[in-house]
Amino acid sequence: MESIEILAVVESVSNEKGIEEGIIFGALETAIATASLRHFHEDAEITVSIDRVSGEYSTHRHWIVSEETVEDFHKETHVTENDSKLSLGDTYSLDVDNVVFGRIEAQAARQVMMQRVREAERDTIVAMFTSQNNSLMNGTVKRVTRDNIIVDIGNDIEAVLPRDQLLPGEIYKIKDRMRAILQIKEIEGRGSQLMLSRSCPEMVTELFRIEVPEINEDIIEIRGIARDAGSRSKITVKTNDGRIDPVGACVGMRGSRVQSVSGELGNERIDIIIYDDNPAQMVINALAPAKVESIVMDEDSRSMELAVNEENLALAIGSRGQNIRLASRLVGWELNIISSNEAEAKERVIEAEFQAKLMDNLSINESEAESLIRGGFLNFDDIAYAEDSKLLGALKLEEARVEEIKAAAADAALMEAMGEITQEESNLESLTELGFSEEEVDILVSKALKSMDDIAELAVDELQDIIEISDKKAADIIMKARESWFN
Repeated sequence: MESIEILAVVESVSNEKGIEEGIIFGALETAIATASLRHFHEDAEITVSIDRVSGEYSTHRHWIVSEETVEDFHKETHVTENDSKLSLGDTYSLDVDNVVFGRIEAQAARQVMMQRVREAERDTIVAMFTSQNNSLMNGTVKRVTRDNIIVDIGNDIEAVLPRDQLLPGEIYKIKDRMRAILQIKEIEGRGSQLMLSRSCPEMVTELFRIEVPEINEDIIEIRGIARDAGSRSKITVKTNDGRIDPVGACVGMRGSRVQSVSGELGNERIDIIIYDDNPAQMVINALAPAKVESIVMDEDSRSMELAVNEENLALAIGSRGQNIRLASRLVGWELNIISSNEAEAKERVIEAEFQAKLMDNLSINESEAESLIRGGFLNFDDIAYAEDSKLLGALKLEEARVEEIKAAAADAALMEAMGEITQEESNLESLTELGFSEEEVDILVSKALKSMDDIAELAVDELQDIIEISDKKAADIIMKARESWFN
C-alpha cells in the first residue's frame, strides 16, 4: 500500500463519514497489521505505525522478555534477558520489513478497516445522543424484521426497537410514525447501541411531561412509577406548590391529560397517586379505593402485612394480583395481603402466645398478662423500658413488684435476642453448607434470604437473578434445600 494511497483513503473516509482522521489512521494501522500477520507466525505480535504527514508506514514485531524455564515460553512470542538485554517483563521490539500486499492481503486489510470505521461511526452517533438517553424520540419505521423494528430517528440515523419492547398487540408498518424512549445500551460484542422502548416506565413519565406543563416547570414531580405495559400503570406525584393539586393537574380538565397519555399507550389504565414519605401511607394511597384496615411492618425484610375486609379484598389484590403487585413495586416493599378476619385470628394467636410467655417469664397471673397486652405492651422490651407510671396504671401493683417485673422483662428480652442471634448464625451456616461462598451469602442476606427454607422456595431463574450461577448449580442447590420437605 503506497503512502499517497493511504493519505487519500484517510482524507476520503474522514470527509465521507465525519470521523476524525486520527481514528481513521488507527483503523488503518490495525488493518495493515492484521493483514501482515498472514506472513508471520500466528502467535506473533505485530503493530504498524503510519506517519500522519508523509503516509509512510513501518511494521514492528514484539516479544515479551521472560525466563526460558516458564511454562508458556515460546520463541515466537518470548525472548530471554540475554537475547534482549532487557529486564524481565519488558517488551522487546524490532522493526521488520513491510509486507508486500497482494490481492488477499489488500482484501483482508479492507475488511478490518471498514469494520473499525463502522465501529467509530457508531460511537460518534451514540455520543451525539448521550444527552438524550431515556428521552422521548419521534421516528419513522424504516424496516421491519422478525425480531426488531428499525426506526429512523432523524438524519438517516437508525435505532432498534426490539419486539419485546412494544406494547402487547402493537403492529407497525414501514413509514409509520411512532414515539418511543431512546435507551443507549451496551450489547456484548457490539458496543453501545441506540435502542428504543415503548414498554419501559420512562415512556409514561415523558408523555406526562409533554401533557402537563407543571412537570416541566418543576411545580409537580413524578416520584415513582410501576408499570405493566399495555395494561396498567401506577405513578406517584408530589407538588412543590401547596396551592396546586398534583393529581388534578395530571388528570386535566375532564380527564383530558391522562386520556391523552393513555391513548398513546393503547388505552393503558393509569392510576395517579399522591406521594408520601411514609411507606405505609404510600401503600394505603396506592391501593385506594380499597381500604386497608391495618398494617404490620417488618423493616428488616422490608415487608408489610396488610389487612383488608372481605368486601375490598378482591379490589385490593386486582385481576391476577396486578394491583398489589404494582403497589409493591411502587413502594419497594414486599406486600402480603390477608382478610381482616384472618388478621384478627392471627393477632389473637400471637397475643395468646405472648400472654403465655409473660406468665412464664415474669411470674404474673393471667389477668395481669391480659392487662399488659391491653395496655399496648406487646414485647418484653416495651415492658423493660416502660415508665413506672404506665406499668403501675396497667397492673395496679406496688412499685417494688413493678420493678421486679421490669427486671424480669429485661432478662427475657436479652434471652430472646441471644436466641435470635444463635438462630441467625445457624441459618447462615446452613447457607454455606448449600455451597454458597461468603460473598454470595452476604448478597442473599441483603435480599432477606437468610435460611435454607428461603432458598427452597425460590425458582431457578429467581436465584439466578440474585447471584451469577449456572442453571445446573442453581437447580442442585434448590433441590438440596428442599430435602427437608421430604424427610
